[in-house]
Amino acid sequence: MTEPLFLSGVFKEKIWGGEKLKQLFDYAIPNDHTGELWAISAHKNGPSTVLNGPFQGKKLDELWSDHKELFDYAEGDVFPLLTKIIDAQTELSVQVHPDDAYGKEHEGELGKTECWYIVDAEEGSEIIYGHHAETKEELENMIEKGQWDELLRKKEVKAGDFFYVPSGTIHAIGGGIVILETQQSSDTTYRVYDYDRIQDDGEKRDLHIEDSVAVTTVPHIDPNLEMTTAEKDGYTETTLVSNSFFTVKEWRTDGKASFEKEAPYTLVSVLNGQGELIVDGTTYSCSKGDHFILPSAVESWSFDGSLHMIASHPGQ
Repeated sequence: MTEPLFLSGVFKEKIWGGEKLKQLFDYAIPNDHTGELWAISAHKNGPSTVLNGPFQGKKLDELWSDHKELFDYAEGDVFPLLTKIIDAQTELSVQVHPDDAYGKEHEGELGKTECWYIVDAEEGSEIIYGHHAETKEELENMIEKGQWDELLRKKEVKAGDFFYVPSGTIHAIGGGIVILETQQSSDTTYRVYDYDRIQDDGEKRDLHIEDSVAVTTVPHIDPNLEMTTAEKDGYTETTLVSNSFFTVKEWRTDGKASFEKEAPYTLVSVLNGQGELIVDGTTYSCSKGDHFILPSAVESWSFDGSLHMIASHPGQ
């Protein structure tokens, strides 16, 4: 099939969510504590729905199961990636994710390596990224004593920043930040600390200290990202990260831009701008907030307009 799959995602209410998904992208959010849009997802907890073409109304997980030709007959029981947009009105819990081996053994699903493109950030906004413990024993002791200021590494962020967050990395998105997240298709999170917040039911959210300590990389290691930028046929392409989990790129067009297939299939999210996507002689309108997949039969395509996009594909 030589046409894109435009997708409608699933919104998630979160204790830390807000209204920026409506303010920034004009999404019809369900409430004023909307924390996430699972934009391109085949995960059982929130699969996207196809908006166009012969598969209109189908869920992405159905296509992965029943129409592997769209994905170059890729192996694997689950669609490997998940694209989210996250609005952190207040800070997320301090958390960590398992790798594939631990995730499959303990949770029955993939581990969760992810990365963040900062879409919007209020002045002075911070993330938690890593820790200062030198041993597992020290990590466990500092958690038990609640020595969060001594334990956690913090970084100030701004729009346009990018962070790679491998499994085993203690992290948290701070308040006032909106990100586009590319991750393995997993919904496993181990909470280390949640600021003693109270839910609507009057209870605190569960923590997962034993699992958190077990999966955390000690000592913390900052990954060495080698981002590269290239001028191509009418567009600028920045490779943000490329590894065995995923390749994530930033595309910026200003006018006509021509692309050639480099992966079996490609996920695309439009962060800003308005224009047209041309595939096999057919023109599709695309604008800020759209999300789509270019399936394997699409060998080339072009954009016309001023567009800022994040594209990804599984690691090769």
